[in-house]
Amino acid sequence: MHTMWKGTISFGLVSIPVKMHAATENKDVKLRQLHKECQSPIKYEKVCPVCDVELKNEDIVKAYEYTKNKFVVLDDEDLENLRKEQEDKAVEIIDFVSLEDIDPIYFEKSYYLSPNEGGGKAYGLLRRALEDTGKIGIAKIIIRQKEQLAVIRVYKNTIVVETIHYPDEVRNVADVPNVPEEVKIVKKELDVAKMLIEQLTTSFDPEKYQDDYRTALLELIEERKNNAETTTAKEKPSPDNVTNLMDALQASLDRAKKDKPKQTKRKTTPKKKVAT
Repeated sequence: MHTMWKGTISFGLVSIPVKMHAATENKDVKLRQLHKECQSPIKYEKVCPVCDVELKNEDIVKAYEYTKNKFVVLDDEDLENLRKEQEDKAVEIIDFVSLEDIDPIYFEKSYYLSPNEGGGKAYGLLRRALEDTGKIGIAKIIIRQKEQLAVIRVYKNTIVVETIHYPDEVRNVADVPNVPEEVKIVKKELDVAKMLIEQLTTSFDPEKYQDDYRTALLELIEERKNNAETTTAKEKPSPDNVTNLMDALQASLDRAKKDKPKQTKRKTTPKKKVAT
């Protein structure tokens, strides 16, 4: 597995050098957007709307918009120093709590932890202590330049970091519209609903579930491919030197005509007729 972070997890006087690996992956089927006429992939370019020019990465800076059209510009060096300062700190477990105390709405993303060089024994100690007590650790960790609140727990003999939302990142449930306070329930209806739940209750088996939409979409793509229902994007024609030269000459000629000062016609005085 790719190592995305190296650091130290500590609780009390025990420090554990660890490596972090992504525990999940996105398997969404990614579709490209093509120009309907020529079937070429569409490019998305970074363009300044004021200067009307395409920008390169070195032309772009990061900034915080503190009010409309007012920004505080932050240098890459400032952000890098701040990130490095935080990442160099050991990840300290602040508290131990029960997993049942945390509502699933707080959970965000999972990462596996493996021991780094010399950390095997301390890793095993924390894993065993968490298993025997049934507790999970609460810690803070910097991931991708963001400080995350995290849960440290054991999953199938491996220590896992679960990033969780801060309380102010979870929207107030009172703001959800049209939620009824109390609804009058007929006892017979409630009994039938409970009976249905009991009949459908089973132990959780993740292998039982699959993404039916993704499976059907991949089957459709494979069917179209096998039936030769495919398309090939047109390549951009190579620039022709002669054409480019003619274009440049024509553009120069047009510019010269435009810049050339207009000549004013001389006013001619009509000749007087001589009387005979």
